[in-house]
Amino acid sequence: MKNIEQTGIFFYNSPELIPDSLDYTELATYAQGYKNVSKIWNYNDFPWNEENILKKIESYHLERLVIAGALPGSLKTLFSKAMAIAGKDPQDVILASFNAYGIYSKKDIERAKAILACAILDIPYEIAALPDEASVNPATLVIGGGIAGIQAALEIANGNNLVYLVEKTGTIGGKMATFDKTFPTLDCAACILTPKMVEVNQNTHIKLMSYCEVKEINGQAGNFSVKILKKARKVNVSTCIGCGTCSEKCPAQAPSEFDSGTTMRKAIYIPFPQAVPNKYLIDAESCIYIKNGKCKACIKACPVPDCINLDEKDQDVTIEVGNIIVATGYQPFDSKRMEQYGYGKYPNVLNSLEFERILNASGPTGGNIHFRSQDKKGNWIFNTESEKPERIAIIHCVGSRDKNYNKYCSRVCCMYSLKFSHLILDKLPEAEVFEYFIDMRSFGKGYEEFYERIKEEGVSIIRGKTAKVEQKNDKLLIRGEDILKAEIIENEVDMVILSVGLEPGEDTAKLSAMLGIPVSEGGWFEEANYNTDATGTFRGGIMLAGTCQGPKDIPDAVAQGSAAAARVIRNILRGKVNLDIDKIPLRAIEQRIKELSTIQ
Repeated sequence: MKNIEQTGIFFYNSPELIPDSLDYTELATYAQGYKNVSKIWNYNDFPWNEENILKKIESYHLERLVIAGALPGSLKTLFSKAMAIAGKDPQDVILASFNAYGIYSKKDIERAKAILACAILDIPYEIAALPDEASVNPATLVIGGGIAGIQAALEIANGNNLVYLVEKTGTIGGKMATFDKTFPTLDCAACILTPKMVEVNQNTHIKLMSYCEVKEINGQAGNFSVKILKKARKVNVSTCIGCGTCSEKCPAQAPSEFDSGTTMRKAIYIPFPQAVPNKYLIDAESCIYIKNGKCKACIKACPVPDCINLDEKDQDVTIEVGNIIVATGYQPFDSKRMEQYGYGKYPNVLNSLEFERILNASGPTGGNIHFRSQDKKGNWIFNTESEKPERIAIIHCVGSRDKNYNKYCSRVCCMYSLKFSHLILDKLPEAEVFEYFIDMRSFGKGYEEFYERIKEEGVSIIRGKTAKVEQKNDKLLIRGEDILKAEIIENEVDMVILSVGLEPGEDTAKLSAMLGIPVSEGGWFEEANYNTDATGTFRGGIMLAGTCQGPKDIPDAVAQGSAAAARVIRNILRGKVNLDIDKIPLRAIEQRIKELSTIQ
C-alpha cells in the first residue's frame, strides 16, 4: 500500500549561478501533477530563514521537503534544522540538484523534470533512468595522448584489448612531458611519464595514431564508426631512423610548440628527444618547399631513400570501436588577455608553461634561469648567453577566480607556483622570490606541508591582488596590495612569472558537438554526475578522463584515466554497454519511478 506523504517543494533558482536558467514555472506546473505535492515556493517568495520554513512545515503538515535547483545543498542545513524543530525527520529533506546532473539551460528541461520526479517520489535517478543495452565491439578509442589518455590506454591494452590512441600532435605525453618536476614530491616528471610512453609504443594491443584528429563520429554505444584525419607527416615513420641530418640541413625555423615558444625549431623536427614515436615530421606551415616549391634540403640530406615525401597528402581513416574515452586535456589561459600584466609586451614577463621549459634540463637553457633576448633574426628566445635575474615575482590566479575571465579556481596554480619558488632558489640561491596570491589552496596529500616548507625557505609570500606590471628602465614594477598589512605596495623585480589558469582545450566545443556531450558553464565536458559518476556521460559508451572534465592535478588525472578504463573493461567483459541515458523518454522514467516508489 502506497502512502501519501505531504511534500513541499522549494525552488532555488539563482540567476547569478546560471544565466540561461531553466523555466521554473514549467517545472512547478509539472510538480503540481503529483498527489503528494502540497505546496511549491520559489526562492524569492519569502525570506529563507528557520522561522519561516518552520511555519510552512506546520501550516501545510509537510512530512518531506524537496529543495530543487542549482546548488541546493547550500540550503540543506537550514531546512534540516527547521524539520528537526518541527519534530520531523531531517533525513526527509531531499535535494534535486540540477547542476550535479549537468542541467544548466532551458534545453535540459525534460531531464530536470525527471530529476524532480525522482526527488518527489524518493527514488534515485540512477535507478529510475535505466537505459537499454547493446552488444559491444571490444575495440576502444582514446582521444588524447596526455597522462590521462596514456593511463587509460595502458590499462585497457594490458587486459589484451585493442586500443586506438589518437593524439593530434606529433608525440604523446601532453603537457606533463614539458614539466621539470611534479609537486609536492619534486619528482622528475619525465622519469614518471617517459616509461609509460615507451610502454605505449611497445604494447602490441595499442594502435598509436599520432598527428591525427577525430573528424566525425557516427553510430551508438557499442558500435561507433569514427573517421580520423591522418595528417601528412611527410616522413615515413616505418623507415625514418631518427638520425637528424634532415633537420640539420633544413633552413626554415619556427617557434617550438613543445618549448612554449621559448626557442626555435626547424621545419622538419622531432617534438622533443624522448618523443613517441621518435620520428621526424614536417610542419607544413613553415616548410619552404610546401610554401613556394623551391627547397628540398631535407630530402638531399636524408640517408634513407624515399623516406621523405614533401608531396604527401592528408588522408581519412575510419575505425570501428565500442567505447570512447575522451582525454583531450586543457589549454593554458592566454595571458595577453590581461593587458595590465604586460605579457607579450615586456620580454621578461613569462607564463608558467614557458617557465617550466626554462627550468627543465632539456629546455633551451639547460635548466638555468636567464633573461629572454633576441637572436640574430629578431626572435625573442631564451639562451645561456643572457644575464640571470636576481629578483623574481610570481603572480597567482592569472585568468582564474576572476569574473571577467574564468570564475572557477584552476586548482593547480598555487602548488606549481610554490614549486617554482623552490626551484628558483635551488638554481639561484641568492635570488629573492616573491609570491603574490589571493588565497593559498593547497588541497592535496602533502600539499599543505609543501606550502609550509616553502615559507621556511625564505620566499616572500604576499597576500593580495596584483593590479599592474610596468617596465621601469630595465626593471619590472609591480603594483598591488598587501591585505595583511592593509597597504598598497610597489616592488621592482627582474622577471615576472604569470601563474596562468587552465581552460578547456581549443577543440572542446567542436568535439562536444561531435560526441553529443554537453559542456558546463566554464566550457568543460560535462560528466553524468559530479559526485557519483565523474567519468561517465549521458552518452552510452563515452567516458571522460583527466582535465578535459575540469582542472585537476596529475594524480587525479591518472586516477580518472584508470577509472574510465575500468568502465570500458567492465563493458567488454559483460559484452554489453548501456545506451544513452539522455535518450530515455520522460514517460519511461516516470513509469519506473511509480513502480518502485512507496509514495503515492
